[in-house]
Amino acid sequence: MRFDENADLDTSNIDDLRGGGGGGVGGRVALGGGGLGIVGLILYFLLSQLGGGSTGGGGMGLPSGLGGLSDGQTADTSQAASSCRTGAQANTELDCEVVAVVNSLDGYWSDTFARSNINFQPPRTNFFTGGVRTGCGSATSDTGPFYCPGDNEIYIDLSFFRELETRFGAEGGPFARAYVIAHEYGHHIQALLGTNERVRSGETGPTSGTVRLELQADCYAGVWANHATSVPTASGRPLITDVTQQDVNAALDTASRIGDDYIQSQLGGGRVDQSQFTHGSSEQRERWYTTGYQSGDPARCDTFASGVNLG
Repeated sequence: MRFDENADLDTSNIDDLRGGGGGGVGGRVALGGGGLGIVGLILYFLLSQLGGGSTGGGGMGLPSGLGGLSDGQTADTSQAASSCRTGAQANTELDCEVVAVVNSLDGYWSDTFARSNINFQPPRTNFFTGGVRTGCGSATSDTGPFYCPGDNEIYIDLSFFRELETRFGAEGGPFARAYVIAHEYGHHIQALLGTNERVRSGETGPTSGTVRLELQADCYAGVWANHATSVPTASGRPLITDVTQQDVNAALDTASRIGDDYIQSQLGGGRVDQSQFTHGSSEQRERWYTTGYQSGDPARCDTFASGVNLG
């Protein structure tokens, strides 16, 4: 996957919370370091479930003392705007790459909602290092990337991508990383549509609401991937170019590496316990991403439909 080098990037929906010394968006991001806890990855869905669904209300209030940004944690969109300006930077710098992917996701989903005459508000995406305070409470990098319906924002420590390659053995690459962002963006779509109101917090199991929610987010990620090379920038030209089957395979590989059965058998205690599934098996995650990618139709992503075969 490549980005149009002459495309303009929009950082208006990006907040850089990495703080002093961390550099603004566009600074060279160190891809090493940062520990992704296995338990954290398995349980990061909790932040997506707590707080209810739509933007119109509900949501888990911040615990006492957790409101706002933590000490020394400041949002710096001005530095983002001055650093990530073109698609050429997205081809060479990790944080600019994520900005470009977010731009594409904003473009695709805003157009999709507009064609259905549904109001759309894009999520903000936050870069952080170490820990962050959100509308769903506080979290650390061990949590992995997550979406918080309490404030309708996405949070990611960019070192997560290196963990996918080094600890989980994923192929990596820009389209695989885009899958991760698109999956979290899918949770925003669910929040806007109220889908996550159908899930009980803490529910587990192979056909649980939490698994259905995660598989649907995978499917939404695949839908965006189908349209990725046709989503235009303000200039009218596509932002993303040259998506190959190898790119798609890398995204599927990443999906398989974060399946419940893979994590339990390869990175956990070695025994697969389906009663504790929260995201779906590797096969299911690949299947639903493929469903979205091959169809390009969000309507094909109804994992909550009566009698649906989750795989």
